[in-house]
Amino acid sequence: MALQANEVKMDWRSFASEWEAAALRRDFESDVLIEDHGLKSPCAIKGSASLPCIYLSSGIHGDEPAGPQALLGLLKEGFFSEAFHWLICPMLNPAGLEAGTRDNEQGLDLNRDYRLCQTREVTSHIQWLSRQPIPDLFLSLHEDWESSGFYYYEINLGVEGPQPEQILEAASAFFAPEPESVIDGHGVDSPGWIYHSQDPDVPDGWPEAIYLAKRKCPLSLTFETPSSAPLAKRVSCHQAVVREAVKRFQAIIG
Repeated sequence: MALQANEVKMDWRSFASEWEAAALRRDFESDVLIEDHGLKSPCAIKGSASLPCIYLSSGIHGDEPAGPQALLGLLKEGFFSEAFHWLICPMLNPAGLEAGTRDNEQGLDLNRDYRLCQTREVTSHIQWLSRQPIPDLFLSLHEDWESSGFYYYEINLGVEGPQPEQILEAASAFFAPEPESVIDGHGVDSPGWIYHSQDPDVPDGWPEAIYLAKRKCPLSLTFETPSSAPLAKRVSCHQAVVREAVKRFQAIIG
């Protein structure tokens, strides 16, 4: 779906430059997954690989701008501490973001391409991920055009993680839990929380979170804010749940 008429169209080329400058100031190593005609998909790494690893991504759907903006805000404020090995990919679909469309410029949904790898964006991303440690925690920032509240997916391979009520409480300052009992074909386990298996809904249509589960990433949380809400509110909600998830994860590992 394209951006709504009242949605702000962003300058994603400037965003990438701003991200790289902020990453440098916060002691991240910067890299670029792909670049076309000056439009970059940046990524960043910080901290010793011996530390617990947290990976965050956003912008895989070009009509979901709140996630990249949330991660940039966290980066600028110095949220990403020395306690973890951080991996961050803030705009996985640069052409889609620039166009304001879910798919890439070939009309393909990148978040269904992590098995077949038909797109250059996903192929480059997987090559980059293969050079990194397997994350202990994966946080993925998304938006949903059909929801009115916040919800999230959890894929858990048998480890202790943040409790649903903790994540939903952090989101509650901005959004109530999504009230629907079935979301995108998935029955909820409790309002706002979907416990997803490590198996894909479509055998060859792997999302990023399924790919990481197959690589034995033990815990993935995919956060969804309602696209119809004001952008600033969506950004703030994403930041709140990321902070909460990291705080709870840090408490668990000690």
